[in-house]
Amino acid sequence: MTVKTMQHFLTMEELTPDTLDALLQLARDVKQSPQSFATALTGKKVALLFEKASTRTRMSFEVGVVELGGYPLFLSGQDLQIGRGEPLTDTIQVMSRYVDALMIRTFAHETVETLAQHGSIPIMNGLTDLHHPCQVLADLLTIEEHFGSRSGRVLTYIGDGNNMAHSLMIGGALSGMHIRIASPSGYTVDQAIYENAQKLAQTTRGSITLFDDPTLAVNEADVVYTDVFASMGQEQEADERLLKFEGFQVNGHLMALAKTDAIFLHCLPAHRGEEVTADVIDGPQSWVFDQAENRLHAQKALMLTLLT
Repeated sequence: MTVKTMQHFLTMEELTPDTLDALLQLARDVKQSPQSFATALTGKKVALLFEKASTRTRMSFEVGVVELGGYPLFLSGQDLQIGRGEPLTDTIQVMSRYVDALMIRTFAHETVETLAQHGSIPIMNGLTDLHHPCQVLADLLTIEEHFGSRSGRVLTYIGDGNNMAHSLMIGGALSGMHIRIASPSGYTVDQAIYENAQKLAQTTRGSITLFDDPTLAVNEADVVYTDVFASMGQEQEADERLLKFEGFQVNGHLMALAKTDAIFLHCLPAHRGEEVTADVIDGPQSWVFDQAENRLHAQKALMLTLLT
Protein backbone atom coordinates (compact mmCIF):
# COMPACT_ATOMS: atom_id res chain seq x y z
CA MET A 1 0.00 0.00 0.00
CA THR A 2 1.32 3.43 -0.92
CA VAL A 3 0.49 6.84 0.43
CA LYS A 4 -0.75 9.54 -1.93
CA THR A 5 1.96 12.10 -2.52
CA MET A 6 1.70 14.96 -0.03
CA GLN A 7 3.52 18.24 -0.35
CA HIS A 8 3.19 19.30 3.30
CA PHE A 9 1.76 18.06 6.60
CA LEU A 10 0.15 20.96 8.45
CA THR A 11 -3.22 19.89 9.86
CA MET A 12 -4.00 16.21 8.96
CA GLU A 13 -6.50 17.57 6.43
CA GLU A 14 -3.84 16.76 3.83
CA LEU A 15 -4.84 13.10 4.31
CA THR A 16 -7.79 11.01 3.18
CA PRO A 17 -9.07 7.94 5.07
CA ASP A 18 -7.17 5.69 2.63
CA THR A 19 -3.92 7.63 2.80
CA LEU A 20 -4.13 7.72 6.59
CA ASP A 21 -4.52 3.93 6.59
CA ALA A 22 -1.48 3.63 4.36
CA LEU A 23 0.59 6.01 6.46
CA LEU A 24 -0.18 4.09 9.66
CA GLN A 25 0.58 0.79 7.92
CA LEU A 26 3.96 2.22 6.93
CA ALA A 27 4.49 3.29 10.56
CA ARG A 28 3.81 -0.29 11.69
CA ASP A 29 6.26 -1.59 9.08
CA VAL A 30 8.91 0.87 10.24
CA LYS A 31 8.34 -0.09 13.87
CA GLN A 32 8.51 -3.82 13.14
CA SER A 33 11.52 -3.71 10.85
CA PRO A 34 13.51 -0.49 11.38
CA GLN A 35 16.63 -1.84 9.67
CA SER A 36 14.72 -2.17 6.40
CA PHE A 37 14.50 1.62 6.28
CA ALA A 38 17.94 2.47 7.72
CA THR A 39 19.22 4.08 4.50
CA ALA A 40 15.95 5.47 3.13
CA LEU A 41 16.93 9.10 3.75
CA THR A 42 20.63 8.83 2.95
CA GLY A 43 21.84 12.23 1.80
CA LYS A 44 18.70 13.99 3.01
CA LYS A 45 18.96 16.93 5.40
CA VAL A 46 16.01 17.78 7.65
CA ALA A 47 15.91 21.08 9.53
CA LEU A 48 14.17 20.99 12.92
CA LEU A 49 13.16 24.50 13.98
CA PHE A 50 11.92 25.09 17.53
CA GLU A 51 10.31 28.28 18.74
CA LYS A 52 8.67 26.33 21.60
CA ALA A 53 10.39 24.06 24.13
CA SER A 54 10.22 20.36 23.35
CA THR A 55 11.09 16.91 24.63
CA ARG A 56 9.23 14.29 22.56
CA THR A 57 8.99 16.29 19.32
CA ARG A 58 12.68 17.09 19.27
CA MET A 59 13.89 13.63 20.29
CA SER A 60 11.53 11.68 18.04
CA PHE A 61 12.28 13.74 14.95
CA GLU A 62 16.02 13.95 15.56
CA VAL A 63 16.35 10.23 16.29
CA GLY A 64 13.97 9.43 13.45
CA VAL A 65 16.03 11.28 10.85
CA VAL A 66 19.20 9.55 12.05
CA GLU A 67 17.59 6.10 12.05
CA LEU A 68 16.49 6.66 8.44
CA GLY A 69 20.04 7.56 7.42
CA GLY A 70 19.50 11.31 7.08
CA TYR A 71 21.06 14.32 8.78
CA PRO A 72 19.05 16.42 11.26
CA LEU A 73 19.83 20.09 11.86
CA PHE A 74 18.50 21.42 15.18
CA LEU A 75 17.65 25.11 14.95
CA SER A 76 16.39 27.46 17.65
CA GLY A 77 14.28 30.41 16.63
CA GLN A 78 16.33 32.59 18.97
CA ASP A 79 19.51 31.65 17.13
CA LEU A 80 18.22 32.48 13.65
CA GLN A 81 17.74 35.86 12.04
CA ILE A 82 13.96 35.49 12.30
CA GLY A 83 14.54 36.18 15.99
CA ARG A 84 15.80 39.61 14.89
CA GLY A 85 13.02 40.31 12.44
CA GLU A 86 14.02 38.64 9.17
CA PRO A 87 10.84 37.87 7.20
CA LEU A 88 9.71 34.24 7.21
CA THR A 89 9.43 34.42 3.43
CA ASP A 90 13.15 35.16 3.14
CA THR A 91 14.11 32.52 5.71
CA ILE A 92 12.22 29.68 4.03
CA GLN A 93 13.53 30.56 0.57
CA VAL A 94 17.08 30.30 1.90
CA MET A 95 16.30 27.07 3.79
CA SER A 96 14.83 25.58 0.64
CA ARG A 97 18.29 25.81 -0.97
CA TYR A 98 20.06 24.14 1.95
CA VAL A 99 17.83 21.35 3.26
CA ASP A 100 15.29 18.83 1.97
CA ALA A 101 12.52 19.38 4.54
CA LEU A 102 11.61 21.49 7.55
CA MET A 103 9.82 20.50 10.74
CA ILE A 104 8.76 23.46 12.87
CA ARG A 105 7.29 23.71 16.38
CA THR A 106 5.92 27.19 16.85
CA PHE A 107 3.06 29.37 18.10
CA ALA A 108 0.91 30.88 15.34
CA HIS A 109 -0.47 28.47 12.76
CA GLU A 110 -0.09 31.20 10.16
CA THR A 111 3.67 30.66 10.46
CA VAL A 112 3.55 27.15 9.00
CA GLU A 113 1.12 28.29 6.31
CA THR A 114 3.51 31.06 5.28
CA LEU A 115 6.44 28.66 5.18
CA ALA A 116 4.48 26.18 3.05
CA GLN A 117 3.35 28.92 0.67
CA HIS A 118 6.76 30.47 0.05
CA GLY A 119 9.16 27.52 0.34
CA SER A 120 9.89 24.70 -2.09
CA ILE A 121 10.47 21.94 0.49
CA PRO A 122 8.00 19.88 2.58
CA ILE A 123 6.88 21.57 5.80
CA MET A 124 5.91 19.39 8.79
CA ASN A 125 3.92 20.92 11.61
CA GLY A 126 5.51 19.72 14.85
CA LEU A 127 2.98 21.83 16.79
CA THR A 128 1.18 25.15 16.50
CA ASP A 129 -1.37 26.76 18.77
CA LEU A 130 -4.11 25.50 16.43
CA HIS A 131 -3.03 21.98 15.39
CA HIS A 132 -0.82 19.10 16.58
CA PRO A 133 -1.08 16.56 13.74
CA CYS A 134 2.14 14.62 14.38
CA GLN A 135 0.93 13.75 17.87
CA VAL A 136 -2.37 12.43 16.52
CA LEU A 137 -0.60 10.12 14.07
CA ALA A 138 1.02 8.50 17.11
CA ASP A 139 -2.29 8.46 18.97
CA LEU A 140 -4.10 6.67 16.16
CA LEU A 141 -1.25 4.20 15.79
CA THR A 142 -1.48 3.44 19.53
CA ILE A 143 -5.25 2.96 19.38
CA GLU A 144 -4.91 0.62 16.41
CA GLU A 145 -2.21 -1.40 18.14
CA HIS A 146 -4.33 -1.83 21.27
CA PHE A 147 -7.76 -2.47 19.77
CA GLY A 148 -6.85 -3.83 16.34
CA SER A 149 -8.81 -1.09 14.56
CA ARG A 150 -9.86 2.55 14.82
CA SER A 151 -13.20 2.59 13.05
CA GLY A 152 -16.18 2.77 15.39
CA ARG A 153 -14.11 3.38 18.51
CA VAL A 154 -15.20 6.09 20.94
CA LEU A 155 -12.53 8.57 22.03
CA THR A 156 -13.41 11.09 24.70
CA TYR A 157 -11.13 14.08 25.04
CA ILE A 158 -11.58 16.01 28.28
CA GLY A 159 -10.12 19.47 28.74
CA ASP A 160 -9.20 22.58 26.81
CA GLY A 161 -10.48 22.84 23.23
CA ASN A 162 -6.93 23.36 22.02
CA ASN A 163 -4.64 22.11 19.26
CA MET A 164 -4.91 18.53 20.55
CA ALA A 165 -8.69 18.61 20.44
CA HIS A 166 -8.62 20.05 16.92
CA SER A 167 -6.27 17.44 15.48
CA LEU A 168 -8.05 14.62 17.30
CA MET A 169 -11.32 15.69 15.69
CA ILE A 170 -9.80 15.59 12.21
CA GLY A 171 -7.87 12.35 12.77
CA GLY A 172 -10.88 10.71 14.39
CA ALA A 173 -13.15 11.78 11.55
CA LEU A 174 -10.71 10.33 8.99
CA SER A 175 -10.73 7.09 11.01
CA GLY A 176 -14.49 6.69 11.28
CA MET A 177 -14.27 7.13 15.04
CA HIS A 178 -16.72 8.78 17.41
CA ILE A 179 -14.94 11.75 18.96
CA ARG A 180 -16.39 13.41 22.03
CA ILE A 181 -14.91 16.68 23.26
CA ALA A 182 -15.77 17.78 26.81
CA SER A 183 -14.71 21.32 27.69
CA PRO A 184 -15.96 23.99 30.11
CA SER A 185 -17.83 27.00 28.75
CA GLY A 186 -15.50 29.47 27.11
CA TYR A 187 -12.83 26.86 26.39
CA THR A 188 -14.44 24.86 23.61
CA VAL A 189 -12.97 24.06 20.20
CA ASP A 190 -12.67 26.32 17.17
CA GLN A 191 -16.07 26.34 15.48
CA ALA A 192 -14.79 26.18 11.90
CA ILE A 193 -12.52 23.20 12.61
CA TYR A 194 -15.39 21.47 14.42
CA GLU A 195 -17.75 21.97 11.48
CA ASN A 196 -15.16 20.73 8.96
CA ALA A 197 -14.47 17.65 11.08
CA GLN A 198 -18.21 16.98 11.37
CA LYS A 199 -18.61 17.04 7.58
CA LEU A 200 -15.66 14.69 7.18
CA ALA A 201 -17.01 12.32 9.84
CA GLN A 202 -20.30 12.03 7.95
CA THR A 203 -18.39 10.43 5.06
CA THR A 204 -16.71 7.82 7.28
CA ARG A 205 -19.64 6.90 9.56
CA GLY A 206 -17.92 8.63 12.43
CA SER A 207 -19.15 11.52 14.56
CA ILE A 208 -17.96 14.58 16.44
CA THR A 209 -19.91 15.61 19.54
CA LEU A 210 -19.30 18.45 21.98
CA PHE A 211 -20.09 18.16 25.71
CA ASP A 212 -19.87 20.40 28.74
CA ASP A 213 -20.24 17.46 31.17
CA PRO A 214 -17.25 15.08 31.22
CA THR A 215 -19.25 12.34 32.99
CA LEU A 216 -21.66 12.15 30.06
CA ALA A 217 -18.86 12.34 27.49
CA VAL A 218 -16.83 9.51 29.00
CA ASN A 219 -19.71 7.03 29.26
CA GLU A 220 -18.70 3.73 27.58
CA ALA A 221 -15.66 5.33 25.90
CA ASP A 222 -12.85 3.16 24.51
CA VAL A 223 -10.22 5.87 24.93
CA VAL A 224 -10.05 8.65 27.51
CA TYR A 225 -7.68 11.46 26.55
CA THR A 226 -6.60 14.68 28.23
CA ASP A 227 -4.00 17.43 27.99
CA VAL A 228 -2.69 20.11 30.33
CA PHE A 229 -5.20 22.81 31.23
CA ALA A 230 -2.71 25.61 30.45
CA SER A 231 -0.52 25.11 27.40
CA MET A 232 2.79 26.82 26.63
CA GLY A 233 2.17 30.54 26.33
CA GLN A 234 -0.80 30.36 28.73
CA GLU A 235 1.17 30.13 31.96
CA GLN A 236 -0.22 33.44 33.21
CA GLU A 237 -3.72 31.91 33.02
CA ALA A 238 -2.83 28.75 34.94
CA ASP A 239 -4.50 29.63 38.24
CA GLU A 240 -7.67 30.89 36.57
CA ARG A 241 -7.83 27.82 34.34
CA LEU A 242 -7.52 25.46 37.32
CA LEU A 243 -10.68 27.02 38.72
CA LYS A 244 -12.54 26.97 35.41
CA PHE A 245 -11.59 23.35 34.74
CA GLU A 246 -12.74 22.07 38.13
CA GLY A 247 -14.61 18.81 37.53
CA PHE A 248 -12.71 18.07 34.31
CA GLN A 249 -9.87 16.12 35.95
CA VAL A 250 -9.46 12.56 34.69
CA ASN A 251 -9.48 10.50 37.87
CA GLY A 252 -10.44 6.99 38.91
CA HIS A 253 -14.12 7.88 39.20
CA LEU A 254 -14.22 9.25 35.65
CA MET A 255 -12.25 6.32 34.19
CA ALA A 256 -14.71 3.92 35.84
CA LEU A 257 -17.47 5.37 33.64
CA ALA A 258 -15.63 4.34 30.48
CA LYS A 259 -15.51 0.78 29.19
CA THR A 260 -13.74 -1.71 31.42
CA ASP A 261 -11.02 -2.18 28.79
CA ALA A 262 -10.67 1.54 28.07
CA ILE A 263 -7.19 3.02 27.77
CA PHE A 264 -5.92 6.40 28.94
CA LEU A 265 -3.85 8.65 26.66
CA HIS A 266 -2.06 11.96 27.25
CA CYS A 267 0.21 13.82 24.83
CA LEU A 268 2.58 14.74 27.71
CA PRO A 269 4.01 16.51 29.62
CA ALA A 270 1.44 15.81 32.33
CA HIS A 271 0.68 17.68 35.53
CA ARG A 272 -0.32 14.99 38.00
CA GLY A 273 -2.96 16.26 40.35
CA GLU A 274 -4.30 18.79 37.84
CA GLU A 275 -5.73 17.40 34.58
CA VAL A 276 -5.09 13.76 35.63
CA THR A 277 -4.46 11.91 38.87
CA ALA A 278 -1.36 9.80 39.39
CA ASP A 279 -3.35 6.59 39.86
CA VAL A 280 -4.74 6.96 36.31
CA ILE A 281 -1.66 8.05 34.36
CA ASP A 282 0.56 5.59 36.23
CA GLY A 283 -2.07 2.87 36.37
CA PRO A 284 -2.72 -0.27 34.28
CA GLN A 285 -5.02 1.47 31.78
CA SER A 286 -2.42 4.06 30.84
CA TRP A 287 -0.71 3.74 27.47
CA VAL A 288 1.03 7.10 27.55
CA PHE A 289 4.56 5.79 27.12
CA ASP A 290 3.64 3.46 24.24
CA GLN A 291 1.93 6.53 22.79
CA ALA A 292 5.07 8.63 23.26
CA GLU A 293 7.25 5.96 21.63
CA ASN A 294 4.93 5.86 18.65
CA ARG A 295 5.79 9.48 17.88
CA LEU A 296 9.09 8.11 16.55
CA HIS A 297 7.57 5.44 14.29
CA ALA A 298 4.70 7.57 12.98
CA GLN A 299 7.00 10.49 12.15
CA LYS A 300 9.49 8.24 10.41
CA ALA A 301 6.61 7.06 8.23
CA LEU A 302 5.65 10.69 7.61
CA MET A 303 9.18 11.65 6.54
CA LEU A 304 9.41 8.62 4.28
CA THR A 305 6.16 9.68 2.65
CA LEU A 306 7.25 13.28 2.10
CA LEU A 307 10.87 12.67 1.15
CA THR A 308 11.10 9.41 -0.80
